[in-house]
Amino acid sequence: MRAWMNGDLLPDATAPAVQVSDHGLTVGDGVFEAVKIVDGLPFALDQHLARLHRSAEGLGLPEVDEDAVRQGIAAVLDGTDLPLGRLRVTITGGPAPMGSGRGDAAPTLIVVADVMRPWADTASVATVPWPRNERGALAGLKTTSYAENVVALAHAHARGATEAVFANLAGNLCEGTGSNVFYVVDGELRTPTLASGCLAGVTRDLILEWYGGREVDEPIGVVERASEVFLASTTRDAQAVARWDGRELVAPGPVTTEVRRLWREREPELLGL
Repeated sequence: MRAWMNGDLLPDATAPAVQVSDHGLTVGDGVFEAVKIVDGLPFALDQHLARLHRSAEGLGLPEVDEDAVRQGIAAVLDGTDLPLGRLRVTITGGPAPMGSGRGDAAPTLIVVADVMRPWADTASVATVPWPRNERGALAGLKTTSYAENVVALAHAHARGATEAVFANLAGNLCEGTGSNVFYVVDGELRTPTLASGCLAGVTRDLILEWYGGREVDEPIGVVERASEVFLASTTRDAQAVARWDGRELVAPGPVTTEVRRLWREREPELLGL
C-alpha cells in the first residue's frame, strides 16, 4: 500500500496521518472515489474525477483541486507493480471543531493505492429491511458516510449473502451497498433510474453506453420475474447473481455473458493517466 496526503508521499502508509479533529473522521464529512487499477493504470479516471467534483459540490465542500488529485495519483502509482489494484481518493472537510459545523481549515486530500483481489465469479444477494432515502440530502452522492452500508452488509452476511440490496422509500429497486443492480425481464436489460436514489456508477454508465438497456423504476419485487441479474461496480465490473434471498438464478445468463465479453473488449479504451 502507498499513500499520499496533502502534497506528500507518506513514508509509512499504515502510520497515523489524519488529525483526530478531521471532519471526515468525526462526522463523516467527506467524499471519495474508488478507481480500479489495471496493469498499473487507472481505469476511467476522467469519469471518476467528474463524479468526485459532483459529490464535493453536492456536499458543499470547496472545489476539487484536480491537479493536486492527479499529482497524488501519479505519486502513489509511480514505480509500483499493480496488475490489479485499487485507488482511493478521499477529500474531507479538514480539521474542524467537534460537531457538525465545519471549520475554516483547508480540505484534507488523501490518495491511496493498494493491491486488489478479484471478486468471485458470482454473488448472492439479500434484500435488507431498511430503505434508501431517494429524497435525502446525500442521495446520489459518493460520501464517506457509509455506516448504513456497513449495517446492511452485515445483515446480508449473517444470511449467507455477499451483497445487500435496498429498495427506496417508494418501494422501488434502488442499489446495493457498493453496486448498481441490472436485471433481465422478457429479454430486456433494465436498471433503476438515478431518480431512485442510486449512485451514478461509472460502470453502470459504461454498460448502458456500450451494451444498452432501459432505465426504469419498478417495485423491488420485479426481480422475482428476472431471468438473470448482475451487479455492476468499479471493482466487480459485471458480477452475476446466483441467488437472491431464497431464489436461485442462472449465473451468468446470456445477457450477463455478453456484457462481460463486451467489457473485456472495450476496457482498454479507458486505461491511462
